[in-house]
Amino acid sequence: MARNRRSLAWVALAVAAGCGPASEEARGPDPAIFSGAEAPEDAPPGTCWGRAARPALVETVTEQVLVRPEAPGPDAAAPRPAQFRTETRQRILREREILWFETPCADELPPDFAASLQRALKARGIYDGPVTGRLDSATGAAVRRWQRARGGPDSPVLARETAEALGLVPVRRPAPE
Repeated sequence: MARNRRSLAWVALAVAAGCGPASEEARGPDPAIFSGAEAPEDAPPGTCWGRAARPALVETVTEQVLVRPEAPGPDAAAPRPAQFRTETRQRILREREILWFETPCADELPPDFAASLQRALKARGIYDGPVTGRLDSATGAAVRRWQRARGGPDSPVLARETAEALGLVPVRRPAPE
């Protein structure tokens, strides 16, 4: 029972990450959810993490550079035209970044997690598909829109902060000092 629940939750997160359903053997490890040694160096033990890449911002400048100015031709009425060459340069304005964000771990997710997520997004006007209980690409796109609009990760992988805000997992309270 626990294995089935864990597998269902794992599949739910994998599908939310844009992975299609496949047998567990064919899927291999989920490339979108990380824990243990694969998580960020400062990740607390027992936590799960998602990773999103923020692409580099590259500026491309194309300009015409004068090679030879206009010059008088053999006939004063027909000057020799100027010659130009096209130069294109690229400059990196912002390097590519890997952004880590905490996600709910599979053992925190109830069996009906997918349907609950769809209902929560539908109630907020973010998801307009049917409540199927399957985390399809439309659900992943709704998760991405919800998170991006609130300054969260630009990812279909459900961030813990999003799951807490939607009431899908318990809110973690800081330990008293």
